[in-house]
Amino acid sequence: LNAPLHMRRKFLSARLSMELRKKYNKRNQPLRKGDNVKVLVGDFKGKIGKINRVNVKALKVYVDGIEKVRKDGSKAFPALEPSNLMIMGLNLDDKLRRKTFERKTSVKKDAPK
Repeated sequence: LNAPLHMRRKFLSARLSMELRKKYNKRNQPLRKGDNVKVLVGDFKGKIGKINRVNVKALKVYVDGIEKVRKDGSKAFPALEPSNLMIMGLNLDDKLRRKTFERKTSVKKDAPK
């Protein structure tokens, strides 16, 4: 892909857990540093950790608590594919990100039944 970085950020999206999906009326969200995620596919399936780095250029995510041991004994964070992750908890420290979620929930509450 030759998309610019501001567009590649959208490619780093993962689906929300069922609780978050009901709460915020959204299906997926771009990943951010500080989000809690669960690995759904691969060697680390079922593990939960906090994102410590997002590489927009390579479209990879690195998660605390998920480490591989190299042959020399040192530890490394394996690069994870965002599509293999599920967001379990959101980092809402950023005012703009919090505002987008509040906007979605207010639309849900005002909808006629």
